[in-house]
Amino acid sequence: MNRDDDLRTEVRKVYSGIADHPADDHPIPVGRALAEAVGYPVAMLDSLPADAADAFAGVSYLWGFAEIPEGGHVLDLGCGAGLDALIASGRSEQVIGVDFSDSMLARARKAASDAGAVNLELLRGDAEAIPVGDRAVDCALVNGIFNLNAARAEIFSELARVIRPGGRAFVAELILTDGASASADKSDWFS
Repeated sequence: MNRDDDLRTEVRKVYSGIADHPADDHPIPVGRALAEAVGYPVAMLDSLPADAADAFAGVSYLWGFAEIPEGGHVLDLGCGAGLDALIASGRSEQVIGVDFSDSMLARARKAASDAGAVNLELLRGDAEAIPVGDRAVDCALVNGIFNLNAARAEIFSELARVIRPGGRAFVAELILTDGASASADKSDWFS
C-alpha cells in the first residue's frame, strides 16, 4: 500500500467510526454542535432527522453561499450522514449523495427515509470516480473532502465531467495557515 491508500483507509475508518458511534471521542469535531458552530440554524437542524446532524463532519454552512437552481439536479459529493443532501432535497428536483463510507451511507439512508426524501438517491463511490453520468447535475456541493484525498486533480476533473455547462460547484474546505508543513504525514491528522 502507498501513503495515499493508507490515508484513504484511515479516513474511511475514522468517518465510519463517526457514523457508527457519533457520541464517542473522535480526532476531529463532529455532530450537531459542530453543525451549529459552523452556522447551521437551530431551527433547520430541528426540522431534520437527528441521524443526519449527529454524525455531521463537514467544515462549513454551505447554505450561506450555495445557490441551487429551482428544479435543479444536485450532487452532494462526500455526503456523509446526509445533512446537506437532505437540505438540498427540499430545494431541488433530484439530489444524488455520494460517499465512500458504507456506515455513513447507512446513516444517511435512514435519515432520508425518516425525512420522507423521495428525491434523494445515495450512492457508494469515490470522489475521484463519481458514479454519476456526464453532465448529470446542475450543481455540486462539496463540504470538506479535498484536504483528506490526495487525488484532488481527479476530483476536480470528475466535478467538471458531471456538472452541466453553466452549472456550479459550491465547495468548502479547511486550509492550514500555521502548523503542519506541506510535507506532513496527513495520516497523523487521525491519530
